[in-house]
Amino acid sequence: MADWLTPDQWSAVLLSLKVSFWATLLSLPLGVAVAYLLARYEFWGKQALNGLVHLPLILPPVVTGYLLLLTFGRRGAVGAFLEQAFGLVFAFRWTGAALAAAVMAFPLMVRAIRLAIEAVDPKLEQAASTLGASRPWVFATVTLPLILPGVIAGAILAFAKAMGEFGATITFVSNIPGQTQTLPSAIYSFLQVPGGDAKAMQLVLIAVAIALLALVLSEWLGRAVARRIAGS
Repeated sequence: MADWLTPDQWSAVLLSLKVSFWATLLSLPLGVAVAYLLARYEFWGKQALNGLVHLPLILPPVVTGYLLLLTFGRRGAVGAFLEQAFGLVFAFRWTGAALAAAVMAFPLMVRAIRLAIEAVDPKLEQAASTLGASRPWVFATVTLPLILPGVIAGAILAFAKAMGEFGATITFVSNIPGQTQTLPSAIYSFLQVPGGDAKAMQLVLIAVAIALLALVLSEWLGRAVARRIAGS
């Protein structure tokens, strides 16, 4: 594949995989926690939290990217603090692309995991609690194994969404080859220059192949884990 693709194309593919991997990995614990909170608890502001989680799905991606720039840019309150305290910079860096991808993919991850949690009979958790198990231990030994197919499906779905993220990413971190130019950004760039259609099509085929592979892998892993849990 390295001979088939130009260095710019290969760089975009590798960067997209890197961004999607870290976006999924770092948002997964928060996704499980938020999904559990929404599925198992009633509290003041629950609908507001649910709306905030799903807001990236209904907002134009460019708006989400602009809000990220205002918040996590070097002049933003959060961005300035993170840079001064930890040397962490998001704007116009691949880390910002990972943040944008994580934000856009987060609602899909939470929804898949929440549905899996709601499918678990609460009486199973209550039975473990009556035997003296703490809430974290009940979650780790009872709930988590039962929702594992949903967690896997949510993570892979988020990864696939992160691979295709464009609007928020290009608004937040621009389109810098070798630094922030992901697969969708590279496709867009090639379509803007004469004779770039062939290179764009190559990347489109790669994007389609990765998306299909993610969906197939999600189904296979989910069913494999479900069969293992049923047989244990």
